[in-house]
Amino acid sequence: MRIGLMIGPERGHRPEKVARMIEAAVAAEREGFTSIWVPQVPSDFDALTAVALMGRSTTRVELGTAVMPIQTRHPVAMAQQALSTQAVCEGRFTLGLGPSHHWIVEDMLGLSYDRPARQVRNYVEALNVALAGPGPVDIENDGYRIHNPLDITDIPTPVLLAALAPVMLRVAGEHTSGTILWMADERAIGEHVVPRITKAAADAGRAAPRVVAGVPVVLCRNDEVDGARTWANQILGEAEYSPNYQRLLDLGDATSVGDVLAGGDEAAVVDRLRRFRDAGATDLAVRVVPLGDNRDARLESWKRTEAFVASLGPDL
Repeated sequence: MRIGLMIGPERGHRPEKVARMIEAAVAAEREGFTSIWVPQVPSDFDALTAVALMGRSTTRVELGTAVMPIQTRHPVAMAQQALSTQAVCEGRFTLGLGPSHHWIVEDMLGLSYDRPARQVRNYVEALNVALAGPGPVDIENDGYRIHNPLDITDIPTPVLLAALAPVMLRVAGEHTSGTILWMADERAIGEHVVPRITKAAADAGRAAPRVVAGVPVVLCRNDEVDGARTWANQILGEAEYSPNYQRLLDLGDATSVGDVLAGGDEAAVVDRLRRFRDAGATDLAVRVVPLGDNRDARLESWKRTEAFVASLGPDL
């Protein structure tokens, strides 16, 4: 299981935002992480732009989005930006995308969230044609009628799909390189995600899929873990209001993002991360959850946790 790190964007800190993200990426590569995953927050820095900036400042580490919502870009526009980003990263970029959530797509953007799995299938079919170039993009399906040339790079761009429900996992297995997850615990991964996506990939004649598990992590005393779970729920728990995540939680033992947290001393953290590996995760996307009563204490907690996870090596 390869170990990656989630980076940015940090809310606030507008004057230093770009410099801080680049500095964090350079540090993650230096520490030995195999990958960096950049979330797309609705109100914050564009994740594809962040990856391109990081790509100019790093040389080895894989860089990916986690994840781009499909509704904000036509498949050709997504392909143009993804291929341009890949050209900057020289083959180290992985495009993570997904259908987002009703409260973002409908309530914030005013777009339809009707039958999201069907939207995703149509979108990925078109996107795959666009990414297969250089050359003409010619595809017509239930969602798109595209006849558009693209000539940016011939470097392949892997796609990972944020797939939670059975139909989405089938789409991911049939049409992409795998899935990138959030709020999926070991049981949900081992009993629900891995069997479905693996079968779909095999039936489609594709290679075994990647399963990237997003896991919040904090290194702390074992008697601080309950507080860490409460804190994780406060800063990351808004996702629990999505029906998509609620259904995924119902398939596992976790009832909140705090329950997915790998927290405690060194032995406890390693034990929890190995359970994700044993469930079938091929990669980790670690989201550090720092503890502390003030900014300095949280910064120290962040550095200590990140350094420890990095010390585990590129593989666990």
